[in-house]
Formats: sequence, C-alpha cells, structure tokens
Amino acid sequence: MADTTMAKVGPVPEHALARLAGLRRAGHPDGVFTSDFSVNEFLLVRKAGFEPIGLCVGSCIYHLGFQMAGWSASVELDVLSTAMYEARALAMERMRHEAAQMGADGIVGVRLTVKRMEWDDKVLEFVAIGTGIVHATGHQGFKGPRGEPFTSALSGQDFWTLLQAGYRPLEMVMGSCVYHVARRGMFASMGSIGRNVELTNFSVALYEAREIAMERMQLEATRAGAEGVVGADLHEGSHGWSTHVIEFFAIGTAVLPIEGHQPEDLPDPKLVLSVNS
Repeated sequence: MADTTMAKVGPVPEHALARLAGLRRAGHPDGVFTSDFSVNEFLLVRKAGFEPIGLCVGSCIYHLGFQMAGWSASVELDVLSTAMYEARALAMERMRHEAAQMGADGIVGVRLTVKRMEWDDKVLEFVAIGTGIVHATGHQGFKGPRGEPFTSALSGQDFWTLLQAGYRPLEMVMGSCVYHVARRGMFASMGSIGRNVELTNFSVALYEAREIAMERMQLEATRAGAEGVVGADLHEGSHGWSTHVIEFFAIGTAVLPIEGHQPEDLPDPKLVLSVNS
C-alpha cells in the first residue's frame, strides 16, 4: 500500500522528512507542533478532542497543454479542465501523504492556491496546505475514505461546530471546468450599442460552465459516500489565458453523520454580537 501511494504522490523531499520527524506526536512527546490556527481555532480544536500535530504541505508544478476553440464556439476545453483538476489532486494527495506520515487522523483549514510561474506562462504551481490533527484518545472513527486522513477546508471554529452538530468531515471534493466563451459577431455587437439588452450567449456559456464544475464536485461527494457538502465555494479565473477562456472551480467539504449521534443532540445556537465598527 505504501509503495502504491509513493508511486502516485512522488518522493517526499529530504527536508520535509526531517521536519515531520521533529513534530510532537505519540512516541515523540519532546517534539513541537506547528499549525496555522488562530488562538481561538487552537482552543476549539482541542475542545473537540483533537491535538494539532503539524502543517501538511503538498506542491505540484504543472505544465498545461494547448487546446484550440473556434471563434464562435462556446465549449469546454477538456484538455485544460483535466490539467487543472489533476494538478490540484496531486498537490492534495501529497499533503494527505504528509499527514499520514505524521500519523494524523485528518487535516483542517486546508487552503488550495494556484499561481503562475514567471519563467513560463504555461506553467502553474498548485499548493495545498493545512494543519494535521489527531484525536487525543486515539479514536479511529474520524478517518476519511479508504482509511486515509480526512481533508477539510473548515476553520477550527467550523470544525468544532460540525462535530457538535453530529457530523464529521470526510474529504474535500472539487470540480473544475475550463470553458471557451464564444465571441459575438460584428452585427450582434453593433445591434446592442446604446441598448439595455441581455447578452444571452455569454449568460448561457457561463451558466453552463458553472453547472459543470458544481456537478463534478457533487459527483465526487456521492462517490465518497457523503451525505452532503458544507462550505462549498465557487471560484473563477483566467490564470493568464487568452480572452474568452475562463475556469470555474467548485470546492467544498463532504460530510457524514457521526455514528450513534441523534438529531435531538443538536446544540442550540448562541447569539454573538460583533464589536467591529
């Protein structure tokens, strides 16, 4: 099993192994933990019965292929859609592999970023980072699918609230769609000058692209055996591509009820007043 995982995620850098070896965990009480938690997040994760172990990182630098689309065609660019999804999945899997190496039950507060490399406009870096945590009593009921550490974009506060509500995170689910939006013809453009009018070709194309990304995220949650997705977000960006090419990226945390938790156990909401001006 370990050999299969390593073949998929690639070798862990030497300095990463040295960092993981110095973390506080079972069998190494003299180590230190690292996290990007705020003080409130740290306390609530502890209150939920978990201990932070260390930051988990996964990185993937990916060269994107090329795909043409006709001037007047609104169509998905599946070569780019596949590339954007696979690169993120590699970064996430490497982050999860670090969590497994440190003995974590899961990862909280995952951030997934994309940036262009200055040396080549076809090269992007994908980075996934979050805090690995372990149940303080060694409870084994919080793993994700296939017995691997769960992944979650939830903050420490949301993680505590989710557990209080009788649910647990399974894994982050996502869907990507890179779409080419057709140009408007010269006569159509001239016909709308000075008028209030819907640009239906743009509306339909962007609507379709968003729906594809969200449907793929939903399908991942179904395959994971989740009951639903919380914290779903929909991002869009061109990543420096040509005009009329845009990516819609849907991501959220798939959740499942905790076995034995009853609906009447749900906590009452508490009033919180902001002191910010």
